[in-house]
Amino acid sequence: MLGPCLVRREPVGVVGAIVPWNVPLFVIMLKLGPALAAGATVVLKPAPETPLDAMILAEAIEAAGLPKGVVNIVPAGREVGEHLVRHKDVDKIAFTGSTAAGRRIASICGGDLKRVTLELGGKSAAIILDDADLSSTVAGLLPGALINNGEACAATTRILASRTRYREVSEALAAAVREWTVGDPMDPATLCGPLVASRQRDRVEGYIRAGKQEGAKIACGGGRPVAQPKGWYVEPTLFVDVDNRMRIAREEIFGPVLALIPYEDERDAIRIANDSEYGLSGSVWSADARHGLDVARRVRTGTYTVNGFSMEFSAPFGGYKSSGIGRELGPEGLAAYLELKQVNLPMGTEVTV
Repeated sequence: MLGPCLVRREPVGVVGAIVPWNVPLFVIMLKLGPALAAGATVVLKPAPETPLDAMILAEAIEAAGLPKGVVNIVPAGREVGEHLVRHKDVDKIAFTGSTAAGRRIASICGGDLKRVTLELGGKSAAIILDDADLSSTVAGLLPGALINNGEACAATTRILASRTRYREVSEALAAAVREWTVGDPMDPATLCGPLVASRQRDRVEGYIRAGKQEGAKIACGGGRPVAQPKGWYVEPTLFVDVDNRMRIAREEIFGPVLALIPYEDERDAIRIANDSEYGLSGSVWSADARHGLDVARRVRTGTYTVNGFSMEFSAPFGGYKSSGIGRELGPEGLAAYLELKQVNLPMGTEVTV
């Protein structure tokens, strides 16, 4: 006869962590912290655009006295990233980046039955209900919509307003976006700095052209700031008269470009918010927080805020649909780096935990 059953949580093994350039150290720690806490070892590949902060982290790790081989940092491009994903000695991949790259990684990991966590793109919606105070709503909404120059997967770049208040909302938003300070990123007063590279500015400007071609109107922005001739700057831009079927409403732009979309009623607003391949973040703005919670329950997205833009570090973070697989942060984030083992023992065996 069998006696006690012991459930062990063991390290997943070797983790391949691949991180993007937009908030590199933060994303590194989302993976490195739980991996080390679980007892796993890590091969970290930072983005080629941002290798230096990872190397400073390597110096800190060395100074802390971690044994050699526990954390290995390899700045490199895509080819090395794919080699890491395919390597037979890597037990789990933790990736943050584009949905296209995530699909590629998922297909490789699926073929090898390799553990994988994916935190991918987003096209999150902020729903402004008719009872919301517009002044405080706009002031609270923009930091989450234009965060990190718009180069953030969780940015709420789709803004939904009812047709009843659409003109009022568009005028208030346009006025606020015009005042969004563009300048030197080293200046504490700057709210919008340059994009990461010339190719990223080209991408963003391509979406601005597409928005105009599809019939959306620019309420403000849309060009390059005259006061910033050097650097890859794009003006904070607000499109109005946007249909949710347009590319600027469906695809992740990764720049300071917002789309204001009208809705008929609350049910229609929730339908539009859910009419996306993504489901990473979002918000609702209302004078009634309980009503906002009811809306939150009906929007299919991994992180949601009533009257704000926030992320609780002790709670799971991740996305629905094409925004990813699995969660980071919280107990759920730690569990992603552990394997569960059932050990059955003979009757009478004494087990101490």
